[in-house]
Amino acid sequence: MKPKDSPGFLLWRTTLRWQRAITAALRPLELTHVQFVLLAAVWWLSDQSAAPSQRQVADHAGTDVMMTSQVLRALERRGLVARAQDGADARVRRLTVTDSGRKLAERAVAVVEAADADFFGRVPDPARLLDILRLLADDPAGA
Repeated sequence: MKPKDSPGFLLWRTTLRWQRAITAALRPLELTHVQFVLLAAVWWLSDQSAAPSQRQVADHAGTDVMMTSQVLRALERRGLVARAQDGADARVRRLTVTDSGRKLAERAVAVVEAADADFFGRVPDPARLLDILRLLADDPAGA
């Protein structure tokens, strides 16, 4: 099989190109891609219900729990999120987005949406692409 006929290889190459585009778009905001994903996850989950736990944010983002904790601590040091101990379980940290974190998240989402529009703009059937990505992103094992 030639690389141009390998879906895995093509997905790898596409992912790398897209990640470079997102990284470049977020650079002026001084956010890494993973910081953006986790900040946006805390912001979105907070708007859906009570302050999410670090585990809920990691599950939502599909990130490793320990790495999530480290990145959230960095976002806390920057004053973008607040982490508080859960009243019922001392092991659980509840997260909220600060005012400056919310403002940055709003700006970052707009920047990322523009980068996505630019990157995926040449796809002839965006709805079909979303269907395919949803299918591939679904984890039947629930992990």
